Amino acid sequence: MTAAPADSPSDQSGQSVPSAQDEVVDLLVELIRINTSNPTNPERPAAEWVAAKLAEVGVESQIIEAAPGRASTVARIEGADSSRPPLLIHGHLDVVPADAGEWSVDPFAGEIRDDYVWGRGAIDMKDMDAMTLALVREWQRTGRKPPRDIVLAFVSDEEAGGRQGAHYLVDNHADLFADCTEAISEVGGFSISLSEDARVYLIQTAEKGIHWLRLLASAPPGHGSMRHEQNAVTNLARAVSRIGDHDWPIVITDTVKATVEGLAALTGRDVDAADPDSWLPMLGGAARMIGATIRNTANPTMLEAGYKVNVIPGRAEASIDTRFLPGQEEQMLAVLDELMGPGIIRETIVSDIAVETQFEGALVDAMSAALRAEDSGAHALPFLMSGGTDAKSFSTLGMKCFGFSPLRMPADLDFMSLFHGIDERVPVEGLKFGVRVLDRLLADC
Repeated sequence: MTAAPADSPSDQSGQSVPSAQDEVVDLLVELIRINTSNPTNPERPAAEWVAAKLAEVGVESQIIEAAPGRASTVARIEGADSSRPPLLIHGHLDVVPADAGEWSVDPFAGEIRDDYVWGRGAIDMKDMDAMTLALVREWQRTGRKPPRDIVLAFVSDEEAGGRQGAHYLVDNHADLFADCTEAISEVGGFSISLSEDARVYLIQTAEKGIHWLRLLASAPPGHGSMRHEQNAVTNLARAVSRIGDHDWPIVITDTVKATVEGLAALTGRDVDAADPDSWLPMLGGAARMIGATIRNTANPTMLEAGYKVNVIPGRAEASIDTRFLPGQEEQMLAVLDELMGPGIIRETIVSDIAVETQFEGALVDAMSAALRAEDSGAHALPFLMSGGTDAKSFSTLGMKCFGFSPLRMPADLDFMSLFHGIDERVPVEGLKFGVRVLDRLLADC
């Protein structure tokens, strides 16, 4: 087992240097203050900031733009054995917008209050960016090396599907990642309290696929005062209503089955994966997200038609956010075609793959051990996420991708509600815990 991270590390001359735990909060605050709201605020300033922080400790990096301002920073840390396949650590620099009027604090001030760091990106996912940077900076200052090479990718555009971020890097700069076989990134490694003495740390091994659709209805336009047998708005509205009201059947994937079996073993309860009511409540605030991973989903999100109240438009559009389980895309689209009915055309806005990997291997063992070393009540389990991450892109290069941004969270904090939510924040002690866990992981992987 790796020794606990030093509280006061020293450089090779014996002089004291800042530890990762010392730096992580300040780094996160600085990064939150760089407003990278997608799509209005390009990531270039944050990418340059990352490059500068790496350069301060002697790490060379390159900034790659997919479009003006849409920048990612990539670097490689030499390990003790560069013949081994490297580990990729990737994190996105962009965030979703935030309306300051809805928040208790300025969402881009990086305020520290009540032992939390507040701000857009504190959870999604500038916290992991800061933890990674803090740890790399400490290791570089002290002369430590990971067992194998580490590739770092701080990327743009994840919040809009990654076409100008991870997808662009994979399509145009795959050589930077070609020898990586495993990767870690966001949405995993966070705690859910089962009791005072037991916590589940969910590690993401799978995520649903994305298929955003535009539905189009057409009919002859006309005057609003006259009777019309066909109306694009009502035709589309009926289709949207059928889709929104559809009760998708439960489908239990291998990953969800593993999650439920793990919960059963930890709690001693007799639960049935096909009966979500028997096990979802155990997951607290995460139940809503994981509850969306036992079926395909299709949610109408946008409607557009017409330009004047007394004119019947000849065209109406709707946007549908569909998410499919691994192996379910074709079946889901076939059901949607039936629900749409005649006269409705569907077009793809964005589509991306589902991802699923096995919860096994040396890296999984190292993640579990690192968590247990910092929390004796830790129990690592795999889970399927309802959203999407840049793992969709990097997995196409043959990597096994895991969501592992370790955080020990207060039992009463609704962690999942903070993603894209109001008053997004992360506990200071949770950040320091995450740094210690990552330190152990990278020393053992």
